[in-house]
Amino acid sequence: MNIQDYSMPEALYYEENHYWVKAEGDILVMGMDDFAQKMAGVIVFVQLPFAGKKLKKGKKFAQVESGKWLGKVYAPVNGEVVESNQELETNPELVNNDCYGAGWMYKIRPDDPEEIHQLIHGAVALEKWVLEDIEKYKQE
Repeated sequence: MNIQDYSMPEALYYEENHYWVKAEGDILVMGMDDFAQKMAGVIVFVQLPFAGKKLKKGKKFAQVESGKWLGKVYAPVNGEVVESNQELETNPELVNNDCYGAGWMYKIRPDDPEEIHQLIHGAVALEKWVLEDIEKYKQE
């Protein structure tokens, strides 16, 4: 689904800081959404936490940098990191080039797979959230 100039796939789940989450079996794949990567500019660094790192929903577990921005990555659910996208170590701009594909960032094993349903999901909620954030960032 396109909302103004942002591609926001409706099938994904989103946490409020503009990271998407997709279930693949019992693992959640996470990455930066199109809104965030366009706002940040060219990504130059993605922190890749070690496999086994415990995550607490809403707590910072990594960071992402662009030439003009340093952003925190917050856990969308309770669980643990099972894999980080090692390709981003040498090619962080994959986030800009293919944020929903090759630019994925983390794979997480959630403590409770149902927790994903607490994230932003569905056309109505998605459109409302993105339009509110477009307005919010226009004013800053």
